[in-house]
Amino acid sequence: MDFSLARQRFYQAVQQSDDHIDLAEAALYIAQENYPELDVQAYLNALDTMAAEARERLPQNPYPLKTLQAINHYLFDDLGFYGNADDYYDPRNSFLNDVIDRRTGIPITLCLIYLEITKRLDFPMAGVGMPGHFLVRPTLDDMAIFVDPFNQGEILFAEDCQERLQQIYGSRAKLQPQHLNVVTAKMLLARMLANLKVIYLQQRDIPKALAAIDRILLMLPKAAVELRDRGLIYYQLGRLVEAQHNLELYLCERPDANDAYEIRHIIQQIERVQGE
Repeated sequence: MDFSLARQRFYQAVQQSDDHIDLAEAALYIAQENYPELDVQAYLNALDTMAAEARERLPQNPYPLKTLQAINHYLFDDLGFYGNADDYYDPRNSFLNDVIDRRTGIPITLCLIYLEITKRLDFPMAGVGMPGHFLVRPTLDDMAIFVDPFNQGEILFAEDCQERLQQIYGSRAKLQPQHLNVVTAKMLLARMLANLKVIYLQQRDIPKALAAIDRILLMLPKAAVELRDRGLIYYQLGRLVEAQHNLELYLCERPDANDAYEIRHIIQQIERVQGE
């Protein structure tokens, strides 16, 4: 495969085990594909500086809640980070360099910054991939709380997460226990790229949507939805051999999928065309 330099760097960054992936670095390589001149190290240094400044504001008695309050005050009051609810689907909200520069983003990128700051402060936290939203939570055993960086670092309990889910999906939505599970580094990066895929498909920017899918599959080669979507894009582009390959892989992963009949029909159409 002939990868761009940014794609090669991303690939190398995510070949490690999840515990050893540098989230910020990998996220910046995602952005570097859109901004070839992006100085990755400069933004890593910016995160280091933020963490150093945040450390100066930590309380002398580092109780976890007081630590979170100090971090929130620094990020959202002093630096002015905020959730970009007014222009949620701007692709810049998904590029870490833009989020750092513009001080605004979507839940997952603001959570990424929060995770990177707390990591540098030796305050262990992890991402939580709720449906339609993203949170972070301390990984200390006795702290069953969640932080919402998109909403100025609001502290939530599980009951609050249920309310947030209903705000997004309606009053009948029910929070399941697995909705509050922590996510791995690859899962977080894949979700960032999936957001970009959706945005670019809405904008009908097929090459960029395909690039987002390709990077998800570099990390998670059996990601069924991405195999299907890549196959359908290839089909629309007339790249029938690649379309058939991806759609067959999708059916191998999801033989009983709700759309299995339609996908098999497309494969049959491809086979008829190729047999002519």
